[in-house]
Amino acid sequence: MKAISLYSGAGGLDVGFVKAGFDILWANDFDKMACETYKNKIGNHIHCGDIESLKSQLYKYRSEVDIVFGGPPCQGFSVAGKMNPSDPRSNHIWTFSEIVDQVQPRAFVMENVKALGELSKWSLLRNELLEKFKSSGYSVNYIVVNASDFDVPQSRARVFFIGFNNNSFIIPDLNKMLQPYRKKGPTVRQALNVLDRAGQGNNRGLCKAKITLTPNPVLRKSPYAGMLFNGLGRPVKIEGYCATLPASMGGNKTPIIDELELYENKPSWIENYHSDIMKGGSPSEFTEAPKRLRRLTVEEASILQTFPHNYKFSGSQSSIFKQIGNAVPCNLGYSIGRMMFDYLTNENLDKAIIKLPYQLEIA
Repeated sequence: MKAISLYSGAGGLDVGFVKAGFDILWANDFDKMACETYKNKIGNHIHCGDIESLKSQLYKYRSEVDIVFGGPPCQGFSVAGKMNPSDPRSNHIWTFSEIVDQVQPRAFVMENVKALGELSKWSLLRNELLEKFKSSGYSVNYIVVNASDFDVPQSRARVFFIGFNNNSFIIPDLNKMLQPYRKKGPTVRQALNVLDRAGQGNNRGLCKAKITLTPNPVLRKSPYAGMLFNGLGRPVKIEGYCATLPASMGGNKTPIIDELELYENKPSWIENYHSDIMKGGSPSEFTEAPKRLRRLTVEEASILQTFPHNYKFSGSQSSIFKQIGNAVPCNLGYSIGRMMFDYLTNENLDKAIIKLPYQLEIA
């Protein structure tokens, strides 16, 4: 099965699609260090640069590839950003659709933040995008999924637009199609078992940014939401799933983990501190957090995105954290890729289509 990868980054989706059976002929990203990582771990078929200046290379693949997949920049749609429709990065969803129309693969997969598939703010744009794919000859639908349902130790919701080049008047039942590929993710503790203690062996990428307690905490029901610490790094729930790892990781934006809870099974300091404040206690009089708390290492962040534990990234620590945060979790990529491979190979799409109006499917 032949594939083209767009907005490939360090290769999160690509690792999954290769494992699922696809042979990637051409890939692209703008980030030089991400491209170096990709070359070293996946292959030399990645082209580094602006997709607008490179997309003419893809005409030779027209009707010759089985799938085009990728995740265009999401900052313009994300609730973590300004949600500005005029953000030039938002235009890349249209570039993706143009390339699909140009190449005419048998199928496509486009990933983005869940807001694009969920919020009414983007409903007109969403419908326009669906019609654009439909006019190119694709039956298309979209679905919001959580990575934790696909063997990922992270609560990370994303939307996938998926289309098949067969009949633009029928719509894939993506929820039904994905059902056999669901697998509950491991907890953070289970996932990090493959690593040595931070600073040792295969886990040396320490983030040394200081952790300080805020004198004015913002409290939520969960100790892993709100704000107990200065900066934007959220605490990690060791006995469950961590929150979405952002591309802004690095420095005081890097998530926080409790070493004594992780390595010695001690009660969570974060949960106890949160509980005391919720019961009316005062915030700590000390500015600096206890030494048992530290930032995630590069290797831990990589594992929580389900990159292979020996995956080596190029660039500075801040660049590596950005590459990891920007990636689609590899195991989620594998589940989506395997579903697509199976349907394209077995040609049993008829079992998965329904004649309904476009509608959001939340898994």
